[in-house]
Amino acid sequence: MFSFAYPRVLYLLILVPLYVALYVLARYSRRRNLKRFGKIAYLLPMMPEVSDYKGPLKICVQMLALSMLIVACARPWGGVRNQKTTKEGIEVVIAVDASNSMLASATDDDKGTSRMRTAKFTLEKLINRLDNDRVGLIVYANSAYTLIPVTNDYVSAKMFLNSIDPTQIKDQGTNISAAIDMAVNSFSDNKNVGKALILITDAEELEDKETVMTTAANAGKKGIQVDVVGIGSTTPVTVPENGALMIDPETGQPVRTALNEDLAAEIAKSAKGIYVNASNRDALSELERQLDTLKKSTLESSVYAQHDELFNIFALIALVLMCMDIFLLERKIAWLDKITFFTNRKPKAKAEQK
Repeated sequence: MFSFAYPRVLYLLILVPLYVALYVLARYSRRRNLKRFGKIAYLLPMMPEVSDYKGPLKICVQMLALSMLIVACARPWGGVRNQKTTKEGIEVVIAVDASNSMLASATDDDKGTSRMRTAKFTLEKLINRLDNDRVGLIVYANSAYTLIPVTNDYVSAKMFLNSIDPTQIKDQGTNISAAIDMAVNSFSDNKNVGKALILITDAEELEDKETVMTTAANAGKKGIQVDVVGIGSTTPVTVPENGALMIDPETGQPVRTALNEDLAAEIAKSAKGIYVNASNRDALSELERQLDTLKKSTLESSVYAQHDELFNIFALIALVLMCMDIFLLERKIAWLDKITFFTNRKPKAKAEQK
């Protein structure tokens, strides 16, 4: 497995086919000039020392040398190493509401950006701000699922975050209690590190409000701070479904959904956290300041890195090829010309004796 410190240098490899094209053009031009003096079949016997294969062989050696030199300049790395690092940080678990209501607009306009897209955008910016902290990801509707356990791999966290799609979850609902319980079990046993659960929700259609409050309060007693990020508008908007609108089977009217800010704030308060609205410009800053109040502890992490420099190998190959090119002349090798592999031609002296 290779990686390069300067991958853009590899664009210079385009010089290799250009170099070959120039050689072919020069060779064609040379043969055309020879034709001025007569047919090439008659001229070749007059140039016995000129080799037919040395020219192409030299160009191949030069082409390989140039390629190796360019690759060497790109500073190739190889050899995967597992490096353990220790940093001061906290543990953060993000629980994302994936109920159908998250497909609705995050603004007062029914055709505005969806709540799910707004949530992903907000959380991606939050993850980018995390420094030395561990992050985990949970998705929930009527049940809760762990997408990625607590880790310092922010790239994977953002990748799984962007994969969340409410339309792929058949068991619909808003079971915040299940999400909180799963988050509590997702944290490490380290009692010296600060722990925070960031709950992303529109706080609508809860399965059981009392159970949610009790579960959140219990999480707070265990030292887990529950912060709630509200997604959506307090103005009811319709919910899209398969290119149309979701219809209430009982009334036959389009389903409308709105952010329940009072309930979301109540959940956060029960677990000594804060509530912020994602539409607020200062939402991330407020959330970041709240996370900074948590106790940081030494966290050990494994980082897979590639640090073995392979520059010298490719540079050495290029040097060897350049030396070969210097000593590889375009004239025939006299002693090699005397060797015949596929004919029964006998030496001239022995033929005369017979």
